[in-house]
Amino acid sequence: MSHIKEARMEHLQVLCTIDQEVIGDASRTEEIQQAIEEKRCLLYQSTDNIAGFLLFTNDFFGYSFISLVIVKPSERRKGVASALMKAYMQMAKTSKVFSSTNQSNKRMQQLFHNLGFVKSGVIDNLDEGDPEIIYMKQASPQA
Repeated sequence: MSHIKEARMEHLQVLCTIDQEVIGDASRTEEIQQAIEEKRCLLYQSTDNIAGFLLFTNDFFGYSFISLVIVKPSERRKGVASALMKAYMQMAKTSKVFSSTNQSNKRMQQLFHNLGFVKSGVIDNLDEGDPEIIYMKQASPQA
């Protein structure tokens, strides 16, 4: 059995370990910690471990923004990212939810497409030679 829940400080080390496994360093430790403290982090708990997590904000031009989706490499292609994003879409506090990925990240672009997100713009010059594509989806905002 698996479920999605709000991350707590007791999960910080596990989430940081997963993030380090994916990106190769500990550069986002403070960002993850702050998101947990501010209740802006969801995690995917399977029966025996945490398979992934999602960070969000509510200050992207007045809208919700999924800023990070990380899935443990051994748990990829099992619906973890989809489940996290669907869960967040149901709890979003704004009528639209935005997110983004690099042009080179074809898997994430496919996930956005599969979940009904539409392209909303491009930002150049964040990662040299790899534009950031912005996506948007209408949400069911919670009051």
